Amino acid sequence: MNYYELSVQVSNFDQWNDILVAYLAELDFESFQEESPNVRAYIQESAYNGASLQALFNQLQAEEQVIQSFQVKLIPQQNWNAQWESQFEPVFIGEDIRVVAPFHQLAPFDGIEIMIEPKMSFGTGHHQTTHLMCETMFEMDFSSKRVLDMGSGTGVLAILAEKRGATDIVAIDIEEWSAENCADNALRNSCTKIQSLHGGLEVIPSQEFDIILANINKNVLTAQMATYAARMNSGAHLLLSGFFVSDTDELKMLASHLNLHFIDQHEREGWAVLIFKK
Repeated sequence: MNYYELSVQVSNFDQWNDILVAYLAELDFESFQEESPNVRAYIQESAYNGASLQALFNQLQAEEQVIQSFQVKLIPQQNWNAQWESQFEPVFIGEDIRVVAPFHQLAPFDGIEIMIEPKMSFGTGHHQTTHLMCETMFEMDFSSKRVLDMGSGTGVLAILAEKRGATDIVAIDIEEWSAENCADNALRNSCTKIQSLHGGLEVIPSQEFDIILANINKNVLTAQMATYAARMNSGAHLLLSGFFVSDTDELKMLASHLNLHFIDQHEREGWAVLIFKK
């Protein structure tokens, strides 16, 4: 599978980089690397729509001269892992969690270590939303819990759930290679409680869950939240991320209509995680 790499030079990087990433995610770009003044974004060749990208850039330029320059190039599949390995640094989430790749040579760690071979999947801990989800999960009780991870990507959240004591975890992603990547990473971390499934809402088991994790984007979350609520048992928790702080009121209102009670909110560099209880 080939990918396109979009490289964008952004003016006023601190103001616009997170906004640009959110817009690109809505165009099906899947993973991002942000280093001022450039944002690099990756999308499957089959999903790339040049007209939609140009329309987005025209919209941004009408608001402010956001885009200084951009370039799109095709990355053959065989080069993808080398691209990741050259830029994937270890991620430390507080003092308790670190996310590493197999090629990292690091000193022993007393906390929870998650080893990820990212391949083409999203979820290495570098992005603010993954970081937020991991921080929030570390403060929760996962002992003997049944967990659903929607949009599992590399499987980092599902793996953390098992390492925190969950005993039954279903991880679901709409991309087949992401589901395979999650399963591979589960084995790499000696996890035996994770079932990795390819699909969407239709493959969620009929059972009820104690904790549901969904780090996707606002549009998908709003479309799927009613299904999440229906799969939660009484007292279950729902963790949502993948959106800006400015989107939280809309999601809180939708959740309240589904009898999901707002518990808490955490923020990181303009991104948010919301916690609800049924």
